[in-house]
Amino acid sequence: MINVMLRGLIVYITVILSVRLMGKRQIGELQPSELVTTFLLSEVASMPLQNKDISLFTCLVLIFMIVSLEVIFSVLAVKSALFRKMMQGTGALVIKDGKLLQKKLREIRYSIDDLMESLRLKDVFDISQVKYAYVETNGALSVELKDKYRPVTPDDLKLNAANKPLTCLVISDGSIIEENLELCGLTPQKLENTVKKQGYDIKDIFIMTADKGGRTNIIPKEKKQ
Repeated sequence: MINVMLRGLIVYITVILSVRLMGKRQIGELQPSELVTTFLLSEVASMPLQNKDISLFTCLVLIFMIVSLEVIFSVLAVKSALFRKMMQGTGALVIKDGKLLQKKLREIRYSIDDLMESLRLKDVFDISQVKYAYVETNGALSVELKDKYRPVTPDDLKLNAANKPLTCLVISDGSIIEENLELCGLTPQKLENTVKKQGYDIKDIFIMTADKGGRTNIIPKEKKQ
């Protein structure tokens, strides 16, 4: 039992480090090669846990090889447009100047249901409002609305909108996020003073955000029943 737990711990740590090496992406943002790599990692990682006869060392070597190939392919994709096209494919324009390109939809096997669902996820329920729509290489849909349906911006209204400062998480579950303090113009002492002025102790705060403009938002911890 201890041997199995140890093997599981080693595999777990190795897979976490491997995924970190490949970069941060959500599942829906993975390119085809990255998705395949993720599936392979999960399959290889489970091998020594399901079968004690399989060497843990062999499993770790396979994981290292898969991750190394992914990193190498990523570098090649950055340096070579041809290689990137081979590995990731290219996007496809499916709506142009408000016209639905039906032939292109059939070419990429993107159904009308897929298109309408992707538009709804962009809060667009009427396809006639779309000026351009582009299916990206990861399957996501990028949309540009027709001018009369675009949300109004300060520039449209000729307003001088000041740049809004970055809002940072500075306290999480009673702990200070020190790396975020400088981003919002705070020091540990200044943060503590700010918290005390509002009648709180840091350990009693669940979430606190702040920005360089001096705006803060505090959500205290719920009291235990």
